[in-house]
Amino acid sequence: MHVSSGLTISNFTEHIWTLPAFPMLTVLSMFYYIYLRRRARTATRGELMNNRRAIESSRPLPINVELVQYAKEVLDFSSHYGSENSMSYTMWNLAGVPNVYPSSGDFTQTAVFRTYGTWWELCPSARLPFTRTPPDFHSQDYVELAFEEPVYPTAVHVLETYHPGSVIKILACSASPYSQNLPADIRWEVLWSEAPTKVNSPQARQFSPCIKQINFPTNLIRLELNSSLLDYYTELDAVVLHGVRERPVLSLTTAMIAMDDDEDEETDDVLDCLNKQFNATALRESTTNGYFDKLPYELIQLILSHLTVPDLCSLSQTCKLLYQHCCDPLQYIHLSLQPYWAKINDTALKYLQPRCVLVQWLNLSWTGNRGTISVSAFSRFLKVCGSELLRLELSCGHFLNETCLEVVAETCRNLQELNLSSCDKLPPPAFNHIAKLYNLKRLILYRTKVEQTAMLSILNFCAALQHLSLGSCVMIEDYDTVASMMGARCKKLRTLDLWRCKNITENGIAALASGCPLLEELDLGWCPTLQSSTGCFAKLARKLPNLQKLFLTANRSVCDSDIEELAANCTNLHQLDILGTRMVSPASLRKLLESCKDLSLLDVSFCSQIDNRVVLELNANFPNVFIKKSFTQ
Repeated sequence: MHVSSGLTISNFTEHIWTLPAFPMLTVLSMFYYIYLRRRARTATRGELMNNRRAIESSRPLPINVELVQYAKEVLDFSSHYGSENSMSYTMWNLAGVPNVYPSSGDFTQTAVFRTYGTWWELCPSARLPFTRTPPDFHSQDYVELAFEEPVYPTAVHVLETYHPGSVIKILACSASPYSQNLPADIRWEVLWSEAPTKVNSPQARQFSPCIKQINFPTNLIRLELNSSLLDYYTELDAVVLHGVRERPVLSLTTAMIAMDDDEDEETDDVLDCLNKQFNATALRESTTNGYFDKLPYELIQLILSHLTVPDLCSLSQTCKLLYQHCCDPLQYIHLSLQPYWAKINDTALKYLQPRCVLVQWLNLSWTGNRGTISVSAFSRFLKVCGSELLRLELSCGHFLNETCLEVVAETCRNLQELNLSSCDKLPPPAFNHIAKLYNLKRLILYRTKVEQTAMLSILNFCAALQHLSLGSCVMIEDYDTVASMMGARCKKLRTLDLWRCKNITENGIAALASGCPLLEELDLGWCPTLQSSTGCFAKLARKLPNLQKLFLTANRSVCDSDIEELAANCTNLHQLDILGTRMVSPASLRKLLESCKDLSLLDVSFCSQIDNRVVLELNANFPNVFIKKSFTQ
């Protein structure tokens, strides 16, 4: 029924009483709809949950037959614990039926992300956070999964087998990964989201949040995760998508009570302002700005500096004065667009461009995938806005190609920090351009295809490097040569990530220990060619007294003498991972804990001489140290 805006309540009431009996039911339903809508806007979150569950419990069975699908393949992810050349602990284990569930524990057949807890935020390589990050943006990692058949989702189940609780958001995409042509407008709809919460038990569970119904079929699901509250690495086994082929007919009440839908839509509308020009003509017609005319310019700028980008977009449309403030380039010195990755496209960059001419920190991580940002738009933006850049975050930017890095190198001459983490689609020749960024202090190339020739050139010309990540860079043939160049050129190096470097030997370690005496953090996890019998770990301990974090994960040769050398020489140690060694005894660990007063993290998982009884004893004697001991059920 359509009611014109000019119809009064009294006329409307008289009109409905003249209708036949059956239309009366429709009118009563409309009043009930209005009542529920008002209640949904005023009720607490708990009341809304109860209301929604009560209504859902009384729904009739769907006419459509529900399909149950496991993920067909893993399309994209931000990080994983495993290597690029195996299946152990990799995201690819999320494809297909469960391997482990319902068992609990640490299993190699599951998907595991690279970090957990807050330990990585407390080490020397930690980066400063961006200001203006929305308070409801908590995502640290993501994984995208493709399913065989598009459906209207009715449920999503995540099978978690160890330390559950990291999933904080589930999204669905309108574009099919198996379509030959991508649609012009790609939509991502949030099915469910929640702030990180602590799950006390490490046992397996099936996580089945109550999801929102959407108006398009999907076979592309994205999980976003935050592991900051976890006591250890989370492990995921499989994801199950339930859905129907035909769009279900929603009842009035079901369509009404979607708890956060109105809020999400308002945020989306605000973000759409990035894709449109502000109506400056209308603002010029305003003759007064109220009391804001009496405030100093600097004070208004300070107040506005606490607003997020969508808030600035909204505020800019209120009056001429605030429009000028919201468009002031000084408001965009630090700009993170990662929280809005699903909305950022060529048009958004175009209209942000005049405001970003002074930007110094820019975060475009996770943005631009599936064609939403073109190479030409990115290049135009950087050519205008890149001259002052000091920090550029491009993690998981799969739209990047060699032209993009060439523009970065030619335009961002003052750049000090560059993050290309998990940009695994960048071709190897692209990395040669990084050598032109002589002022680089931080370079993150985790899970990229950088080759040895390019890396040697970068190290030769970027001698100011202080933080370098080469974790899981499988295209480098000889890490000893690379390490020798680091020792010769990078005298200021403070942190180095060589996670899963397959061929570094004691020669490379010797070059690092002698040439980089300022090292405070060194990750040599899963480097199988290092052997304690060569004396390489003892040499590290003697030459690098400033070490605060040392990961020797899965090196079975680490022994008591190595631990004793660390206890004698590296008394500033905060974090130590010796997972998987068979040669370390409880006695040497006691010496370490007595000497290293600042030690806060010690991982002794799968250390055969360190059983649960020893861990309990050490915990009792050294209560300030978090001693990690993984288990397999």
